[in-house]
Amino acid sequence: MDQLKSGVDALFILLGAIMILAMHAGFAFLELGTVREKNQVNALVKILVDFSVSTIAYFFIGYSIAYGVNFWASADVLAQKSGYELVKFFFLLTFAAAIPAIVSGGIAERAKFNPQLAATFLLVGFVYPLFEGIVWNPEHPFGFQTWLKAATGEEFHDFAGSVVVHAMGGWIALPAVLLLGARRGRYRKDGQIAAHPPSSVPFLALGAWILTVGWFGFNVMSAQTIDKISGLVAMNSLMAMVGGTLSGWFFGKNDAGFSYNGPLAGLVAVCAGSDLMHPVGALIVGLVAGAMFVIVFTKEQNRWKIDDVLGVWPLHGLCGVWGGIAAGIFGQKALGGLGGVSLTAQLAGTGLGVAIALVGGTVVYAAIRAAVGLRMDPEDEHAGADLSIHHVSATPETESSW
Repeated sequence: MDQLKSGVDALFILLGAIMILAMHAGFAFLELGTVREKNQVNALVKILVDFSVSTIAYFFIGYSIAYGVNFWASADVLAQKSGYELVKFFFLLTFAAAIPAIVSGGIAERAKFNPQLAATFLLVGFVYPLFEGIVWNPEHPFGFQTWLKAATGEEFHDFAGSVVVHAMGGWIALPAVLLLGARRGRYRKDGQIAAHPPSSVPFLALGAWILTVGWFGFNVMSAQTIDKISGLVAMNSLMAMVGGTLSGWFFGKNDAGFSYNGPLAGLVAVCAGSDLMHPVGALIVGLVAGAMFVIVFTKEQNRWKIDDVLGVWPLHGLCGVWGGIAAGIFGQKALGGLGGVSLTAQLAGTGLGVAIALVGGTVVYAAIRAAVGLRMDPEDEHAGADLSIHHVSATPETESSW
């Protein structure tokens, strides 16, 4: 019976890992559809190679930092319990690799390729697992959760990563975007803003749909064992997705980009408390997140002149922060939640995550900029990353002669 339980748990978490791996295709197509046509190939290649670099960094360094676990034992030891610990690594790797996938959307169309890979290695190997371990490893030597429970009565609760994954990714991306600067010609000296509309709304929508479907693996499979699965997580994810969609559509005035980013905003925000909230609370969380994304993204682009191409700071950074805080509000029994959560603890944990992300992102990207540079040459940026870096366009007008 124990062997059967181990096998079922391994299969359960493996399916979750595969669903989240598929989400990385969603990141790729969301970016592909949003950037200009001359940078579409770059979006596809970057997400795939970033994932591979993330795997190496997390396998050899990051996972050990977060959980004190390494894989230097013999294969027969690693394969015990149906290899559950191995597929658990695979599952958590897909979370870790979301960090550079998030950053990628903010720095699109003007970042050098290889320096970004170096940043990916440092972020997934050192910065992300530091906070991941603090929150998700109950035996972490820093003892942050133990201290927080003694001070507030509860630990910081982040069931599926509103803060650990999404806020971290968004707040790491912010200094990267600022250090890179805006795309050339985006903001003109006369105060005019050059519009860079999405190159392909169908691909943007495809990316959003892939992410949305995969998110149910992201959230539901965060239980990590079959006996802890909860339909409440699935329902809350659904309601937050719907709330974000309607809010993005309404506040975005029927704009397709906002309509398709709305569900992502809702899903980002519900991750933390999806196992605690009442479905009505999750709906409200999604509605707020969708509105927050539209309003802040518009201000970010037009008033503050921060050229965050996919809006990853408002989408992941701010909606992730909202999710961490919302878990402390709508998780309360007084609002129909299951309880066992403290708003004070949520504020403290969320603040720590933002601080580590900002400091880590700034140090990594400032160091790389000083050492080798972050930005493409003006001529290469004008030609586009597809031809400059990959020597091929997404839609060649004529076939090559052989």
